[in-house]
Amino acid sequence: MSDAIFRTARFHRVAAGVLLRTTGLYPGQEVLMMHLWEQGEQRQSDLIKVLGLDSSTVTKMLQRMEQAGFVSRRRAELDRRVVLVAATRAGQALRAQVEAAWQELEALTVGDMTPEEQAAAMKVLRRLEQNLTTAQPGASRSSA
Repeated sequence: MSDAIFRTARFHRVAAGVLLRTTGLYPGQEVLMMHLWEQGEQRQSDLIKVLGLDSSTVTKMLQRMEQAGFVSRRRAELDRRVVLVAATRAGQALRAQVEAAWQELEALTVGDMTPEEQAAAMKVLRRLEQNLTTAQPGASRSSA
């Protein structure tokens, strides 16, 4: 099961990369951008939580996106420890392209699955996610 999940995730990420290539974004960066488009300016710490990634990973991602001109970062005026992240005009301009890429990725992913098959797959994926988010890795190993 784990091998199939890994391979599927890898192929999904490759397909996303191909579809996003013309935007200048890399897989994962579009998720961050979609959050900024929907929610507006965000604290970097909140983005880390939403994305469920390591803080150093998000910091590197934001550095690259800032260098590309897609996001801006600034210190909050009231609390200089807080870094605020916003989509720039160039970042906002990517929205239609990214949404189209995600629609195409969705179509590629579901292929010719029926609505019933899609619902069943979603049920299984939600269950797997629940299992992994509530499990305590290593707890099932015996300590003999």
